[in-house]
Amino acid sequence: MTRDFVQMRCKPSTTYRVPEQIVLREIHSELYSTSGAFDLLKKLFFPVVTDVGNYSNDHLLDIPGIERTLTTQTFKVF
Repeated sequence: MTRDFVQMRCKPSTTYRVPEQIVLREIHSELYSTSGAFDLLKKLFFPVVTDVGNYSNDHLLDIPGIERTLTTQTFKVF
């Protein structure tokens, strides 16, 4: 399994609606509101063979209000 983090920037006035949709879809392990360049941080786990780009396109990026994402894939826990 890989642990990925997806930062999301939301369009103005959608910062509460976007996480509501993510929670309804059950596509996260943890979800946080953040400060800085991005509004939300989502943690999720994937089997190693999963194509993360396709998964994001199919399950996340069609949520209205998501303006931009930044995905960080991790490989080893220290």
